[in-house]
Formats: sequence, structure tokens, C-alpha cells
Amino acid sequence: MGRWLTWVSDQHLQGWACSQCEWNFPIPSLLTDPEAKSAYDRLAAGKFQGHDCAQHPARTRTKSGTELFAERARKLVMRGYKPKDAVDLVLQEIMLEHRSEPKVVEQARADAEDFLRRIRQGLI
Repeated sequence: MGRWLTWVSDQHLQGWACSQCEWNFPIPSLLTDPEAKSAYDRLAAGKFQGHDCAQHPARTRTKSGTELFAERARKLVMRGYKPKDAVDLVLQEIMLEHRSEPKVVEQARADAEDFLRRIRQGLI
């Protein structure tokens, strides 16, 4: 399975990370200049290409796919997106992230329908 560089932004880390292992390249806290951000992105891409996934623990998922989908969609809704738009965006992201894994994409579609159903019923 191939690996890719992915952006992570949560309470523990903000920066680039590997999709397959726990390698990450955190963004410096005072980085604001657009040219510096571009340089950071290039440096992260170079470091990513040179890292060995065997040297880092495998990336683990502690939540089920449904919980991850709902969490991602909920974050967008909290930022002002309409629930339907948030679900569409998360679904598109998952389709890009897992384009070679049809079972994951199919599960994401089911999670999207479930999320919208729970919104309509007032459960979320």
C-alpha cells in the first residue's frame, strides 16, 4: 500500500504527517510569512520522502470509521458549514484519501447517510 503526505491539525499536532506511520513534521509556531510557509512545505516533502516507515510505529485508529466520519463532519458544522455541505466535503476527502480502497469509500457513504439521518432526527 502506498503512503502519502497528509496535513494534521488537532490538539496534539499541526503539520505534515505520513499516512502509514507516526512520522510527522510539526509546523513552527511563529510561521506566518507565505514564503516561509512554502519553504516549510518543501522541506516537509523532502523529509517525508526520506523517512523510513519501519523506523516509526504504525499509525493506529482508535475510533471506528463512523466515529471518525462524524467527528470530521461535526468540526465543519461547528465552523459554519451546513450539515449537507460538511458531509459532502468529508466524503470527498475520504474518497481522495482512500481512492484505492472501495470498501472504505462505501463505508464512508453509509456513515454519511447515517450522520445526516441523525441530524434530521435531532440526535446530534
